[in-house]
Amino acid sequence: LVPSPCTMLRSVLAVLSVVACANAYVAPGVFAPLAASRTGAVSQRPGMALRNSVSSAATLRAPVIKSEFVGNTFRVNTEAQLDQALNTIKMSLADGQKPVIIGLAADSGCGKSTFMRRVTACFGGEVKLNDIGRETNTLISDMTTVICLDDYHSNDRAGRKVSGLTALNPKENNFDLMFEQVKAIKEGKSIMKPIYNHVNGTLDEVEEIKPTPIVIFEGLHPFYDERVNELMDFRIYVDITPEVKFNWKVQRDVEERGWTVEQVEEQINQRKPDFDAYIDPQKKKADAIIEVLPTELEKDNKKQLKVNYVQVKGVENFEPSTLFDAGSDIEWIPNKEKLSFSKPGLKLFQKQTEWFGKPAQVIGMDGNFDKLSELVYVEKAFSETGSKFFGEVTQKMVEYDGQPGSSDGTGLFQTICSLKVREIYEKISKVKVPADEKVAA
Repeated sequence: LVPSPCTMLRSVLAVLSVVACANAYVAPGVFAPLAASRTGAVSQRPGMALRNSVSSAATLRAPVIKSEFVGNTFRVNTEAQLDQALNTIKMSLADGQKPVIIGLAADSGCGKSTFMRRVTACFGGEVKLNDIGRETNTLISDMTTVICLDDYHSNDRAGRKVSGLTALNPKENNFDLMFEQVKAIKEGKSIMKPIYNHVNGTLDEVEEIKPTPIVIFEGLHPFYDERVNELMDFRIYVDITPEVKFNWKVQRDVEERGWTVEQVEEQINQRKPDFDAYIDPQKKKADAIIEVLPTELEKDNKKQLKVNYVQVKGVENFEPSTLFDAGSDIEWIPNKEKLSFSKPGLKLFQKQTEWFGKPAQVIGMDGNFDKLSELVYVEKAFSETGSKFFGEVTQKMVEYDGQPGSSDGTGLFQTICSLKVREIYEKISKVKVPADEKVAA
């Protein structure tokens, strides 16, 4: 016997009413990685935007659901209205809850977008561009918002040609507005944020951003202004050596933006003095650093990478991940019968060090592995990864198979760092994020 649509809708509304009154954040287990590039992407999906305000209850004739969770009254008469109500509840803060603020600093072309998709995937739901029907840099999922700090550029591309300054120069960024809006988001308030259009280099019309339980600010200067830096609950820096950065920027700008190799090289050289002066020094403020270097296993090998995951000790709500034994210095070549890898080889390691005068533990990997499914063997050697069940690190890696870094330490340590961000969120908010354990080994 198949229930009628009306009966099914009533059942869904009953569940919705229970969920809405719960003092916990609910996210679905489904995850669909975002395949499209952030740059130049415009949502083609018709219908309502995720964050449009819900229609007034006085204008619709339908049963009423009162949500103590988000403080709204919903009248649901169609499937579209039901979807809108569900989205509003899932993306809203619980009463009294304030967003957890994460900062990610890195130069342009260093893989911030892929990294952020890995982070948002740990909180459940589909990761996609904010559905405003035009160009945007804002990524959203059920619990997260990722804001690109390029949106706080003071001038458009034409304006910077007049000023003669790069976007890395603090004079080309509106730190007063950045501080005001990061502070407002941390206080649980909505903002009207500017948009920098990477396609044509213009400053576009503003978009409304409503606070979600976790908000990530990524870009060139999240820690430069001390007022903004103090608002961060956790700080991540991606540190790419010049050689690797050049290779990555060629891949992105030539293949995705139509630049020539000469244009990429010219831009890097133009930006380097400002990068050294304003961007690179921010890494001393970071709590977790992912360093990407050329491999040391073979000279002049440009295809493989060595990746260090530097974890500062003593950071509130953050326990460093460990290879075998915390506090030990270790080098480990995995059993090739259990983890396939090609020449020139593969090595994992751990060492104790200092990061600008602060004690730190580094775990790292040099080389590439061949089969993602076998990574579970390496996962057994790690502890304090932030995973909720054994096999989750491997599962998250498999979900991004084929994406940049999926066969080397870049993807591995981005994944572990992402799971640690989820763990930090849970410690600060006292709210548990559901995880799908059906694939646990």
